[in-house]
Amino acid sequence: MNVQNTATTYTPTEMMTVTAARALRNEDVCFVGIGAPSAACNLARLTHAPGITLIYESGTIDTKPEVLPLSIGDGELCDTALTTVSVPEMFRYWLQGGRITVGFLGGAQIDRYANLNTTVVGSYDKPKVRLPGGGGAPEIATNCGEIFIIMQLSPRAFVDKLPFVTSLGHGSGPGSREALGVTTKGPTKVITDLCVMEPDPATKELTVVSIHPGITREQIQGQCGWPVKFAPAVAETPPPTMHELDVLRELHARTARAHGSDA
Repeated sequence: MNVQNTATTYTPTEMMTVTAARALRNEDVCFVGIGAPSAACNLARLTHAPGITLIYESGTIDTKPEVLPLSIGDGELCDTALTTVSVPEMFRYWLQGGRITVGFLGGAQIDRYANLNTTVVGSYDKPKVRLPGGGGAPEIATNCGEIFIIMQLSPRAFVDKLPFVTSLGHGSGPGSREALGVTTKGPTKVITDLCVMEPDPATKELTVVSIHPGITREQIQGQCGWPVKFAPAVAETPPPTMHELDVLRELHARTARAHGSDA
């Protein structure tokens, strides 16, 4: 589905990526996940946040990739980084040392408290689907200053109850993080292809604060596995500008040229 807005036409995925990129600030030090988070973070770097410091799990610091990496081990990250440190140093000194302001994550499933599952669908012992696992995401979720999550809204992904909690969001509600000794903010934004959600200050339940152009509340509810709550004043998300779309599309085009069918 393409969305028409005055002179610009864009896809829901482009809308989601642009909205996610805008959440990042020039002064951020950002721990980047592969895939949709990487696209959003590099779009921010190439547009409004040229001073952002991007860090990937493999130990690359202040990397400025020309193309999107296929994995954390992609040589593009090391080749374009200011420096590369060992993985133990990355996690112990940089992440656990409180030096990273934002972690940008995706996931296979999420619940109303922004807990993420990337481990199994179904029973852990006999799962329907065995997912890639947590990697560094559980540590990112608890040690970065705050967490942004980017995921397409669908009933399979936004579920009432997770079969497995891989990365902590807001647990079962207020006080859950604190009870575990976690002092960081946790997820503060969940950016989807239909809307933006934020945890309610009192209940910590994800609440729609912004709806993308042309999307209805009914469409959002139809793609979510729990009864959706909407903020008292819901904004309309500003559509992508032509400049943002041009930069994003050229980034994907460079990636396709570099990686071919693997991109």
